Amino acid sequence: MGSMSRLTAFTDWLFLELPKRLPGRAVTVIALILYPGVGLSLPMALGWSAAWLVSANLLGVLFAADLSLGWLIAQIQARDRRHLLEWTTDLRLLEAAEFEWLVGEVFRREGWTVEETGRQAAPDGNVDLRLRKGSEQRIVQCKRWTSWQVGPTQIREFAGTLTREHLPASAGVFVTLSTYTDQARDEARTLGLSLLEGRDLIGRIEKVRRTEPCPKCGAPMLTDRSAKGWWLRCPRFPGCDGKRDLSPDVARAVELLTQES
Repeated sequence: MGSMSRLTAFTDWLFLELPKRLPGRAVTVIALILYPGVGLSLPMALGWSAAWLVSANLLGVLFAADLSLGWLIAQIQARDRRHLLEWTTDLRLLEAAEFEWLVGEVFRREGWTVEETGRQAAPDGNVDLRLRKGSEQRIVQCKRWTSWQVGPTQIREFAGTLTREHLPASAGVFVTLSTYTDQARDEARTLGLSLLEGRDLIGRIEKVRRTEPCPKCGAPMLTDRSAKGWWLRCPRFPGCDGKRDLSPDVARAVELLTQES
């Protein structure tokens, strides 16, 4: 079981984690090495038998295809995270996994390297996001709670997670859509934990969202949706009725969603 676990961990890293960290050109180079190199040229150069040549070729094709597919999935997931941040107007409608992606994208645009580690169907050890910026490290726990306040018990459990990770309490960030009880705030203040609640998160989202100025007053317009499709509206409505319909301008809508921050 130990060997199988290590093999599973290695394949998960190779096909799920590695593609997230590689640019498209690197994936193409590795895929070319795996298929025509390892799967074809090397066996022929070593004079392998036809049976071994077919096996090596098949493995090369499979590894190259899996790596390329993993990279494509990573790009789609990155696009979806950007869309969540740009298009979501009501955070309460997000599922737990989507909420974690959105929080991760906020930190990513603030300059952090983000690793999503949360697992909805399995224990994640109270670690949903791992952040790095130079020598700095942070661990983030996300609670998409809207009706219940976060209490001191959750804060203490998160502090225990940081101890297990050999990090100071100051490296912890707890994020919720709800609020914190006074006891939870006191506990976090004593430990040195950072707390983000709904209104704080919304403020940080607005700072990193890519915006387009209102054609009438110049205020950064908000993305919204109507029965007719997606559009941009002025946040100063009804004082200002500036807006722009994105439905006939697909190229601009895509540009707003996919341009680099």
